[in-house]
Amino acid sequence: MPRIAAPADPQPVIKYIGSKRALLTQILSAIGAAVPAGATVADLFSGTARVGHALKGAGYRVLANDHNAYAHTLAICYVQADAERWAEPATRLLAELQRLPPRAGWFTETYCVAARYFHPDNGARIEAIREAIAGLGAEPELEAILLTSLLEAADRVDSTAGLQMAYMKQWAARARNPLALRLPALQPRPAAGPCAAFCEDAEAVAARLDCDLAYLDPPYNQHSYLRNYHVWETLVRWDQPEVYGIANKRTDCRTRRSAFNSRPGIGPALNRTIAALRCPTVVVSFNDEGYLGRAALEAMLRPRGPLRVIEIPYGRYVGAKIGIHNPKGEKVGTVGRLTNTEYLFVSGELALALPPQAA
Repeated sequence: MPRIAAPADPQPVIKYIGSKRALLTQILSAIGAAVPAGATVADLFSGTARVGHALKGAGYRVLANDHNAYAHTLAICYVQADAERWAEPATRLLAELQRLPPRAGWFTETYCVAARYFHPDNGARIEAIREAIAGLGAEPELEAILLTSLLEAADRVDSTAGLQMAYMKQWAARARNPLALRLPALQPRPAAGPCAAFCEDAEAVAARLDCDLAYLDPPYNQHSYLRNYHVWETLVRWDQPEVYGIANKRTDCRTRRSAFNSRPGIGPALNRTIAALRCPTVVVSFNDEGYLGRAALEAMLRPRGPLRVIEIPYGRYVGAKIGIHNPKGEKVGTVGRLTNTEYLFVSGELALALPPQAA
């Protein structure tokens, strides 16, 4: 039986704009100062589930939420599924899936030939494995682990700069590496109780989650995560959607719009979400490139009690470092600043446990 390797990185490793991988120490430190291990923490915009995964590993009971299907799958894997229950059967199934012969079809034609996100050899492997997962009828947590393994394997052999708005003119060197499944870095169930993952709009779920602390890391500008990672959405949904443009984006990228990606919409949406929360402490992660400034966020959070703001210098995503390119891969803009300021706003009586930060 082929051996499925353990992950080289103990955290989720997908390339992702806005990922908090480099900020986990500061985020966990802020949350740890506000609530003890064993508390229930809600992550309303879970994305790749890096924060939820780390919180679960630190002993918190985590409730993760994201409205995109691929993010929900990652959260089921990294937050809801427990290692002691699923690691062994997942390892066995991943070994079987790794042995499958390639099977080219709609996915390969759409994302490897008509568009060039993956080399066709790997596209046919991705397609064969995804079809097999669809036919297993596995329990939701086991299926999410298998899909996460496939998604991360595909991410390691893609031919993009990290976003799926475009692909490389020439194959990236990693695109010719063979697709290899790995067991995701599952966490054991914390003593505080089972964790859970939801797939709803943050505003809708905010009032229903009973928690001690809510962590909010919302989209902060016009960049839609669905449009940036539409291939992952299709890989998880496996729905063969209609596509458009050179990048072969899903047509629902045009209709599934979030208020958080709108300059006039983000303020009211975030304010309503924060107001709906029933927990005593709120932590908001935001970026100084966002549509909302520090003063606006402070005004939203001050009614909830004492407020502390932590400022963290942070390097911008890879697209900012290589410059702006059009769909043909031609450079059409110049590189701007390379460092942002990330803010952690901690609001509530327990925020007094944190030292004040001078602006």
